[in-house]
Amino acid sequence: MKVRYSDSDQQGHLYFANYLIYADEVACCFMEDLGFSAFNVEEAPCFLFTVNVNCDYLGECASGDEVEVRVGYSRIGKSSADVAFELYLGSTSHALAKGTFTQVFVDKESRKSCDIPAFFRTAIFSCQPDLKQ
Repeated sequence: MKVRYSDSDQQGHLYFANYLIYADEVACCFMEDLGFSAFNVEEAPCFLFTVNVNCDYLGECASGDEVEVRVGYSRIGKSSADVAFELYLGSTSHALAKGTFTQVFVDKESRKSCDIPAFFRTAIFSCQPDLKQ
């Protein structure tokens, strides 16, 4: 992703909250690739609530820099999962940030946690065979 001028703060580097936005955008694309319609609530089999976010800031980047974002699941539970993310400065591969999002899968009607959809669980483990089941 290219850092837009509007994504930077008055000090000229990427505003801290935008590290999370970049990671979330790529995580949603990853979920789409695995068959979960993260961008289209009507198509999604359930809601997805982010209930916890952790982020360690390791370096800075500025407007115009290229940022590489890597995502994948680091934990899969019955009704929740952790998405791990890492951001790197594209030109040097220096680490910029790393962290996790904890997602809870939620029934659309009851708004209570529900099992991770079987098709999505299967897709995750197919994509990440080293992930513990």
